[in-house]
Amino acid sequence: MSLSSTIAIVGRPNVGKSTLFNRLAGRRLAVVHERAGVTRDRLVTRVDRDGRRLYFVDTGGISATREELAAKTTESALAALDEAGLLFFMVDVRTGVTDEDLEVARRLRRHAEKVWLLVNKVERGEDDLAVHEFHSLGLGEPLPISALHGQGVADLWDRLLAAVPPLPDAEERRRILRLAVVGRPNVGKSSLVNALLGEERMIVSETPGTTRDAVDSVLRWHGRDVELVDTAGLRRKTRVKERLEIYSNLRSLGAIDRADVVMVVLDATREFADQDLKIAAHAHEEGRGIILCVNKWDLVAKDDRTLGEYLERIREEFAFVAYAPVLFLSALTKQRIHTVLETAARIFDSRGERVATGELNRFLEETVTRRPPHYHRGGTGKVLYMTQLGTAPPSFVLFVNRAQWFPEHYRRYLVNRLRERFGFEGSAVRLKLQGRKA
Repeated sequence: MSLSSTIAIVGRPNVGKSTLFNRLAGRRLAVVHERAGVTRDRLVTRVDRDGRRLYFVDTGGISATREELAAKTTESALAALDEAGLLFFMVDVRTGVTDEDLEVARRLRRHAEKVWLLVNKVERGEDDLAVHEFHSLGLGEPLPISALHGQGVADLWDRLLAAVPPLPDAEERRRILRLAVVGRPNVGKSSLVNALLGEERMIVSETPGTTRDAVDSVLRWHGRDVELVDTAGLRRKTRVKERLEIYSNLRSLGAIDRADVVMVVLDATREFADQDLKIAAHAHEEGRGIILCVNKWDLVAKDDRTLGEYLERIREEFAFVAYAPVLFLSALTKQRIHTVLETAARIFDSRGERVATGELNRFLEETVTRRPPHYHRGGTGKVLYMTQLGTAPPSFVLFVNRAQWFPEHYRRYLVNRLRERFGFEGSAVRLKLQGRKA
């Protein structure tokens, strides 16, 4: 994720941070109340717009008071100063510059290059003149907005979209294999990256959460460029207590967003957790290639049934990514490390394949003849023809008489047959049914 893709909204209490957060999100997420200090925790929302993916963080107010709850809220909000890529510092035109604004501005000046000063509640003619007072904060040109009524927000969006780079397009994705290494803390992600690079490029520690940022390393492998992204460990949201963890999680999700292939690292010595499933689910939903990588396999006591039993458990727990290859390896001993890049490259190439329409429809005729649709809730489905919509992930549209007459199990049958015939190893296959117009 580009640093500027994570935007934290900071400021003293009750200047309209949550109102702006809701407006940027396009829906009501944060609680908005006239009483100061209602926002206790940080909220996060993802917004996709004009080819950009942005994560907005709504923070609690930064306050000078020593009251315990306010102090904890302030500490949490201050984490944004180091961790977010861009800071929206909000002030209130109606109150003018306050002592608390001056204190927040003092803390922000060492991050001035990534601070945008937003003067909120500019809704009346006389407010425009009052905006100039905020030059005294020493944080550049104030941007007048009204988070409640929307004035100035369109201009804010224009400036923001110009500052944030877009996600890689299809052409750029074809030029380099981006492999994201993701998983829970302490499963050996950094050790795996080191083993692949052949050097101690990442800091490796037994302490969970050592890696705070997503760090890219590029290697040349068999004549092709591979970009490895080592990420901070993803944790359950309910366990995100350290002040930096929320940003680590966002960077990990961002790494998945811009990857071609995602290596979900599992620890062979630990039970599967919900977070393992959620990581894989995010990669699946985003249509990325997926490898399930079982690390620390050297530490497992084995007999002739161990591998088969473990593989059966994985296939049961991760049934929604049954297409993902499973690798058993050890970053420590380098056992089967070579299989990672070999597998990632196969998936990358397979995801980019196009099937000619003629070949696709010959396949379709054979598949439907082998197992024709049955009567389903009002009628019998009839298949007309199929064409490929796109690649990475492979996406197809099937034209039929009535889409509702094709139940989910028949759609799965078609997808499974597509895999049998054309491969698409490690990648989701998307199939859209298009009914004839009445």
